[in-house]
Amino acid sequence: MTPSPVLPDYAGPNVRGIVPALLAPRGATAPGWMPAAASTATQVVLLVVDGLGWEQLRERTHLAPTLAAMSGGPITSVAPSTTSTALTSITTGLTPGEHGIVGYRMDIAGDVINMLRWWGTHGDARRQVEPRATQPFSPFLGESVPVVSKAELEGSAFTEAHLRGARPMGYRAASSLPVIVGELLRAGDRFVYAYYDGIDKIAHERGFGAFYDAELRTVDRLVHDIVDQLPAGAALLVTADHGQVDVGERIVAPHPDVMSLVRHQSGEGRFRWLHAKPGAAADLLAASRQHHADTSWVHSRAELIESGWFGPVVSPPVAARYGDVALVPHAPISFHDPADSGPFPLVCRHGSLTSAEMRVPLLVAAQ
Repeated sequence: MTPSPVLPDYAGPNVRGIVPALLAPRGATAPGWMPAAASTATQVVLLVVDGLGWEQLRERTHLAPTLAAMSGGPITSVAPSTTSTALTSITTGLTPGEHGIVGYRMDIAGDVINMLRWWGTHGDARRQVEPRATQPFSPFLGESVPVVSKAELEGSAFTEAHLRGARPMGYRAASSLPVIVGELLRAGDRFVYAYYDGIDKIAHERGFGAFYDAELRTVDRLVHDIVDQLPAGAALLVTADHGQVDVGERIVAPHPDVMSLVRHQSGEGRFRWLHAKPGAAADLLAASRQHHADTSWVHSRAELIESGWFGPVVSPPVAARYGDVALVPHAPISFHDPADSGPFPLVCRHGSLTSAEMRVPLLVAAQ
Protein backbone atom coordinates (compact mmCIF):
# COMPACT_ATOMS: atom_id res chain seq x y z
CA MET A 1 0.00 0.00 0.00
CA THR A 2 1.36 3.41 -0.99
CA PRO A 3 1.85 5.65 2.07
CA SER A 4 0.52 9.19 2.12
CA PRO A 5 3.00 12.07 1.94
CA VAL A 6 3.44 14.32 4.96
CA LEU A 7 2.30 17.61 3.45
CA PRO A 8 3.65 20.93 4.69
CA ASP A 9 1.20 22.66 7.04
CA TYR A 10 1.95 26.12 5.73
CA ALA A 11 -0.98 27.69 7.62
CA GLY A 12 -0.05 25.95 10.88
CA PRO A 13 3.04 24.52 12.58
CA ASN A 14 5.56 24.91 9.78
CA VAL A 15 9.08 26.32 9.56
CA ARG A 16 7.92 29.20 7.37
CA GLY A 17 5.84 30.59 10.25
CA ILE A 18 8.60 30.80 12.87
CA VAL A 19 10.18 34.15 11.99
CA PRO A 20 6.87 36.00 11.40
CA ALA A 21 5.69 34.79 14.82
CA LEU A 22 8.90 35.86 16.56
CA LEU A 23 9.24 39.24 14.85
CA ALA A 24 5.57 40.20 15.07
CA PRO A 25 4.83 43.52 16.81
CA ARG A 26 4.75 43.29 20.58
CA GLY A 27 1.29 42.42 21.78
CA ALA A 28 0.40 40.40 18.69
CA THR A 29 -1.15 37.01 19.38
CA ALA A 30 1.34 34.22 18.78
CA PRO A 31 0.17 31.08 16.94
CA GLY A 32 -0.89 28.29 19.26
CA TRP A 33 1.87 25.96 18.03
CA MET A 34 4.65 28.36 19.05
CA PRO A 35 6.06 27.34 22.47
CA ALA A 36 4.84 29.82 25.05
CA ALA A 37 8.32 30.39 26.47
CA ALA A 38 9.45 31.76 23.10
CA SER A 39 6.32 33.88 22.61
CA THR A 40 6.75 35.65 25.95
CA ALA A 41 10.55 36.02 25.93
CA THR A 42 12.09 39.48 25.76
CA GLN A 43 14.90 38.13 23.57
CA VAL A 44 14.95 35.05 21.34
CA VAL A 45 17.74 33.07 19.71
CA LEU A 46 16.60 30.92 16.77
CA LEU A 47 19.11 28.12 16.14
CA VAL A 48 18.63 26.18 12.90
CA VAL A 49 20.43 22.83 13.06
CA ASP A 50 20.67 21.71 9.44
CA GLY A 51 19.45 18.13 8.96
CA LEU A 52 18.20 17.45 12.50
CA GLY A 53 14.96 15.57 11.87
CA TRP A 54 12.44 15.00 14.65
CA GLU A 55 12.40 11.22 14.21
CA GLN A 56 16.18 10.94 14.27
CA LEU A 57 16.32 13.05 17.43
CA ARG A 58 13.58 11.09 19.21
CA GLU A 59 15.41 7.83 18.50
CA ARG A 60 18.55 9.22 20.19
CA THR A 61 17.37 11.35 23.10
CA HIS A 62 19.80 9.50 25.37
CA LEU A 63 22.60 11.18 23.40
CA ALA A 64 21.07 14.66 23.68
CA PRO A 65 19.95 15.34 27.26
CA THR A 66 19.76 19.11 26.79
CA LEU A 67 17.52 18.85 23.73
CA ALA A 68 15.49 16.08 25.37
CA ALA A 69 14.75 18.34 28.35
CA MET A 70 13.46 21.20 26.19
CA SER A 71 9.73 21.71 25.67
CA GLY A 72 8.01 21.67 22.29
CA GLY A 73 7.44 19.12 19.57
CA PRO A 74 7.52 18.49 15.82
CA ILE A 75 6.49 20.84 13.03
CA THR A 76 6.66 20.38 9.26
CA SER A 77 9.27 21.46 6.77
CA VAL A 78 8.52 22.58 3.20
CA ALA A 79 8.40 20.83 -0.18
CA PRO A 80 10.94 19.81 -1.22
CA SER A 81 12.49 19.14 2.19
CA THR A 82 15.85 20.50 1.16
CA THR A 83 18.21 23.11 2.58
CA SER A 84 18.01 25.89 0.00
CA THR A 85 14.21 25.86 -0.08
CA ALA A 86 13.62 25.41 3.65
CA LEU A 87 16.19 27.98 4.82
CA THR A 88 14.68 30.55 2.48
CA SER A 89 11.22 29.81 3.85
CA ILE A 90 12.53 30.12 7.41
CA THR A 91 14.21 33.49 6.88
CA THR A 92 11.57 35.09 4.64
CA GLY A 93 8.48 33.57 6.26
CA LEU A 94 7.21 32.63 2.80
CA THR A 95 6.24 29.39 1.08
CA PRO A 96 8.41 28.02 -1.75
CA GLY A 97 5.76 29.02 -4.26
CA GLU A 98 6.15 32.62 -3.09
CA HIS A 99 9.92 33.07 -2.62
CA GLY A 100 10.92 30.97 -5.65
CA ILE A 101 13.94 29.01 -4.37
CA VAL A 102 12.21 25.79 -5.33
CA GLY A 103 14.90 23.16 -4.93
CA TYR A 104 18.53 22.15 -4.61
CA ARG A 105 19.06 22.31 -8.38
CA MET A 106 16.67 24.66 -10.14
CA ASP A 107 15.84 25.30 -13.80
CA ILE A 108 16.19 28.98 -14.66
CA ALA A 109 15.64 29.75 -18.34
CA GLY A 110 16.86 26.30 -19.36
CA ASP A 111 20.03 26.22 -17.26
CA VAL A 112 20.03 24.07 -14.12
CA ILE A 113 21.58 26.01 -11.24
CA ASN A 114 22.83 24.49 -7.98
CA MET A 115 21.27 26.91 -5.50
CA LEU A 116 23.72 26.35 -2.65
CA ARG A 117 26.78 26.81 -4.85
CA TRP A 118 25.05 29.05 -7.43
CA TRP A 119 26.75 26.97 -10.11
CA GLY A 120 25.31 26.19 -13.54
CA THR A 121 26.26 24.46 -16.77
CA HIS A 122 28.90 27.09 -17.51
CA GLY A 123 30.23 27.47 -13.98
CA ASP A 124 29.65 30.41 -11.64
CA ALA A 125 26.15 31.67 -12.44
CA ARG A 126 26.02 34.76 -10.24
CA ARG A 127 26.19 37.23 -13.13
CA GLN A 128 23.61 35.43 -15.24
CA VAL A 129 21.28 34.58 -12.33
CA GLU A 130 21.27 37.54 -9.96
CA PRO A 131 20.44 36.41 -6.38
CA ARG A 132 18.17 39.34 -5.51
CA ALA A 133 16.16 38.91 -8.69
CA THR A 134 15.89 35.16 -8.18
CA GLN A 135 14.60 35.62 -4.61
CA PRO A 136 13.28 39.20 -4.34
CA PHE A 137 11.85 39.21 -0.81
CA SER A 138 13.66 40.62 2.22
CA PRO A 139 14.40 38.20 5.05
CA PHE A 140 13.37 38.76 8.66
CA LEU A 141 10.47 41.05 7.69
CA GLY A 142 12.99 43.67 6.62
CA GLU A 143 14.75 43.89 10.00
CA SER A 144 18.56 43.96 10.24
CA VAL A 145 19.04 40.78 12.24
CA PRO A 146 22.40 39.42 13.44
CA VAL A 147 23.19 36.10 11.74
CA VAL A 148 25.68 33.80 13.48
CA SER A 149 26.95 31.19 11.02
CA LYS A 150 30.20 30.01 9.46
CA ALA A 151 32.35 32.91 8.32
CA GLU A 152 33.01 31.23 4.95
CA LEU A 153 29.29 31.43 4.10
CA GLU A 154 29.35 35.23 4.18
CA GLY A 155 29.15 36.81 0.75
CA SER A 156 27.97 33.72 -1.11
CA ALA A 157 25.21 34.05 -3.68
CA PHE A 158 22.83 31.88 -1.69
CA THR A 159 23.52 33.99 1.40
CA GLU A 160 22.70 37.06 -0.68
CA ALA A 161 19.47 35.42 -1.82
CA HIS A 162 18.11 34.44 1.60
CA LEU A 163 19.99 36.54 4.19
CA ARG A 164 20.70 39.89 2.53
CA GLY A 165 20.44 42.91 4.78
CA ALA A 166 21.29 40.86 7.85
CA ARG A 167 24.34 41.56 10.02
CA PRO A 168 26.85 38.72 9.51
CA MET A 169 28.55 37.50 12.68
CA GLY A 170 30.71 34.72 11.30
CA TYR A 171 32.43 32.09 13.40
CA ARG A 172 35.43 29.97 12.41
CA ALA A 173 35.06 27.36 15.16
CA ALA A 174 31.73 26.01 16.39
CA SER A 175 32.75 26.71 19.98
CA SER A 176 32.58 30.42 19.16
CA LEU A 177 28.90 30.30 18.22
CA PRO A 178 27.53 30.42 21.81
CA VAL A 179 30.03 33.10 22.76
CA ILE A 180 28.95 35.36 19.89
CA VAL A 181 25.29 34.73 20.70
CA GLY A 182 25.88 35.73 24.31
CA GLU A 183 27.63 38.94 23.29
CA LEU A 184 24.74 39.90 21.02
CA LEU A 185 22.13 39.24 23.71
CA ARG A 186 24.03 41.26 26.29
CA ALA A 187 24.31 44.08 23.75
CA GLY A 188 20.52 44.17 23.63
CA ASP A 189 19.59 42.43 20.38
CA ARG A 190 15.97 41.30 20.52
CA PHE A 191 16.37 38.49 17.98
CA VAL A 192 19.44 36.46 16.95
CA TYR A 193 19.49 33.93 14.10
CA ALA A 194 22.09 31.15 14.30
CA TYR A 195 22.86 28.32 11.90
CA TYR A 196 24.88 25.12 12.32
CA ASP A 197 25.39 22.52 9.57
CA GLY A 198 27.37 19.68 11.17
CA ILE A 199 24.53 17.14 11.49
CA ASP A 200 23.64 17.43 7.81
CA LYS A 201 27.22 17.06 6.65
CA ILE A 202 27.89 13.98 8.78
CA ALA A 203 24.61 12.30 7.81
CA HIS A 204 25.35 12.83 4.12
CA GLU A 205 28.90 11.53 4.31
CA ARG A 206 28.75 8.90 7.08
CA GLY A 207 25.08 7.97 7.47
CA PHE A 208 23.62 6.97 10.82
CA GLY A 209 25.99 5.32 13.28
CA ALA A 210 28.94 6.25 15.46
CA PHE A 211 29.86 9.43 13.56
CA TYR A 212 26.25 10.68 13.55
CA ASP A 213 25.89 9.93 17.26
CA ALA A 214 29.11 11.79 18.05
CA GLU A 215 27.91 14.80 16.08
CA LEU A 216 24.55 14.79 17.87
CA ARG A 217 26.39 14.86 21.21
CA THR A 218 28.34 17.85 19.90
CA VAL A 219 25.13 19.62 18.88
CA ASP A 220 23.61 18.96 22.30
CA ARG A 221 26.66 20.47 23.96
CA LEU A 222 26.41 23.47 21.63
CA VAL A 223 22.76 23.95 22.65
CA HIS A 224 23.74 23.61 26.32
CA ASP A 225 26.39 26.30 25.90
CA ILE A 226 23.90 28.67 24.22
CA VAL A 227 21.41 28.16 27.05
CA ASP A 228 24.18 29.07 29.50
CA GLN A 229 24.57 32.38 27.64
CA LEU A 230 20.91 33.38 27.92
CA PRO A 231 20.21 36.36 30.18
CA ALA A 232 17.08 36.49 32.29
CA GLY A 233 13.95 36.69 30.12
CA ALA A 234 15.63 35.26 27.02
CA ALA A 235 14.82 32.02 25.21
CA LEU A 236 16.50 29.65 22.79
CA LEU A 237 14.35 28.11 20.05
CA VAL A 238 15.84 25.14 18.16
CA THR A 239 14.52 23.94 14.80
CA ALA A 240 15.80 22.37 11.57
CA ASP A 241 15.26 22.58 7.84
CA HIS A 242 14.66 18.85 7.21
CA GLY A 243 15.35 15.33 8.44
CA GLN A 244 17.16 12.44 6.77
CA VAL A 245 16.64 9.01 5.19
CA ASP A 246 19.40 6.40 4.91
CA VAL A 247 19.60 5.59 1.20
CA GLY A 248 23.05 4.06 1.06
CA GLU A 249 23.74 2.41 -2.29
CA ARG A 250 20.08 2.25 -3.33
CA ILE A 251 20.52 4.61 -6.27
CA VAL A 252 17.98 4.13 -9.06
CA ALA A 253 18.32 5.29 -12.65
CA PRO A 254 14.98 6.36 -14.14
CA HIS A 255 13.73 3.70 -16.55
CA PRO A 256 14.96 4.01 -20.18
CA ASP A 257 11.35 4.45 -21.34
CA VAL A 258 11.19 7.46 -19.05
CA MET A 259 14.57 8.90 -20.00
CA SER A 260 13.77 8.69 -23.70
CA LEU A 261 11.21 11.45 -23.06
CA VAL A 262 13.42 13.63 -20.82
CA ARG A 263 15.24 16.77 -21.92
CA HIS A 264 17.07 17.24 -18.61
CA GLN A 265 16.59 16.80 -14.86
CA SER A 266 16.63 19.15 -11.89
CA GLY A 267 15.89 18.92 -8.17
CA GLU A 268 17.73 16.16 -6.32
CA GLY A 269 17.67 12.42 -5.79
CA ARG A 270 14.66 12.36 -3.47
CA PHE A 271 12.71 15.03 -5.31
CA ARG A 272 13.70 14.53 -8.91
CA TRP A 273 12.16 16.83 -11.51
CA LEU A 274 11.99 15.50 -15.08
CA HIS A 275 11.80 18.13 -17.81
CA ALA A 276 10.04 16.69 -20.85
CA LYS A 277 11.10 16.96 -24.44
CA PRO A 278 8.76 19.25 -26.44
CA GLY A 279 5.27 17.77 -26.60
CA ALA A 280 6.15 14.76 -24.43
CA ALA A 281 4.88 15.84 -20.98
CA ALA A 282 1.78 13.61 -20.95
CA ASP A 283 3.71 10.58 -22.18
CA LEU A 284 6.44 11.24 -19.64
CA LEU A 285 3.91 11.26 -16.78
CA ALA A 286 2.38 7.99 -17.98
CA ALA A 287 5.76 6.27 -18.39
CA SER A 288 6.97 7.53 -15.01
CA ARG A 289 3.89 6.15 -13.28
CA GLN A 290 4.19 2.84 -15.09
CA HIS A 291 7.78 2.29 -14.01
CA HIS A 292 8.19 4.14 -10.69
CA ALA A 293 4.84 4.38 -8.89
CA ASP A 294 5.79 1.37 -6.76
CA THR A 295 8.56 3.32 -4.99
CA SER A 296 7.56 6.96 -5.45
CA TRP A 297 4.83 9.53 -5.55
CA VAL A 298 4.72 10.45 -9.23
CA HIS A 299 2.92 13.65 -10.14
CA SER A 300 2.80 16.35 -12.76
CA ARG A 301 3.75 19.90 -11.92
CA ALA A 302 0.10 20.98 -12.22
CA GLU A 303 -1.02 18.27 -9.79
CA LEU A 304 1.49 19.29 -7.14
CA ILE A 305 0.66 22.97 -7.47
CA GLU A 306 -3.06 22.20 -7.25
CA SER A 307 -2.48 20.02 -4.19
CA GLY A 308 -0.68 22.83 -2.38
CA TRP A 309 2.70 21.14 -1.96
CA PHE A 310 4.45 24.47 -2.55
CA GLY A 311 1.91 26.72 -0.85
CA PRO A 312 -1.46 28.23 -1.77
CA VAL A 313 0.08 30.57 -4.36
CA VAL A 314 2.64 29.74 -7.04
CA SER A 315 3.30 32.56 -9.47
CA PRO A 316 3.85 31.73 -13.17
CA PRO A 317 7.56 32.72 -13.05
CA VAL A 318 8.09 30.39 -10.08
CA ALA A 319 6.05 27.59 -11.66
CA ALA A 320 8.35 27.75 -14.69
CA ARG A 321 11.25 26.67 -12.46
CA TYR A 322 9.67 23.28 -11.79
CA GLY A 323 9.90 20.34 -14.16
CA ASP A 324 7.02 18.58 -15.88
CA VAL A 325 6.99 15.41 -13.75
CA ALA A 326 8.23 14.82 -10.19
CA LEU A 327 9.61 11.52 -8.89
CA VAL A 328 9.35 11.76 -5.10
CA PRO A 329 10.41 8.51 -3.39
CA HIS A 330 8.59 7.11 -0.40
CA ALA A 331 10.95 4.11 -0.47
CA PRO A 332 14.55 4.60 0.82
CA ILE A 333 16.00 5.21 -2.65
CA SER A 334 17.47 8.08 -4.61
CA PHE A 335 17.05 8.79 -8.33
CA HIS A 336 20.28 9.20 -10.23
CA ASP A 337 21.14 12.13 -12.46
CA PRO A 338 24.69 12.07 -13.88
CA ALA A 339 24.70 15.88 -13.84
CA ASP A 340 23.99 15.90 -10.10
CA SER A 341 27.08 14.63 -8.34
CA GLY A 342 29.48 15.65 -5.61
CA PRO A 343 32.88 14.76 -4.17
CA PHE A 344 31.58 11.60 -2.45
CA PRO A 345 28.46 9.38 -2.53
CA LEU A 346 25.75 10.52 -0.13
CA VAL A 347 24.61 7.96 2.45
CA CYS A 348 21.70 9.85 3.98
CA ARG A 349 19.55 12.08 1.78
CA HIS A 350 16.44 14.22 1.96
CA GLY A 351 14.02 16.15 -0.23
CA SER A 352 10.97 13.90 -0.18
CA LEU A 353 7.80 14.08 1.93
CA THR A 354 8.26 11.09 4.23
CA SER A 355 7.81 11.65 7.95
CA ALA A 356 11.55 11.15 8.54
CA GLU A 357 12.34 14.05 6.20
CA MET A 358 9.40 16.38 6.82
CA ARG A 359 9.07 16.48 10.60
CA VAL A 360 11.56 18.71 12.38
CA PRO A 361 11.82 19.86 16.01
CA LEU A 362 10.62 23.15 17.46
CA LEU A 363 12.06 23.11 20.98
CA VAL A 364 12.52 25.90 23.51
CA ALA A 365 14.59 26.56 26.63
CA ALA A 366 14.23 29.79 28.58
CA GLN A 367 15.86 31.61 31.48
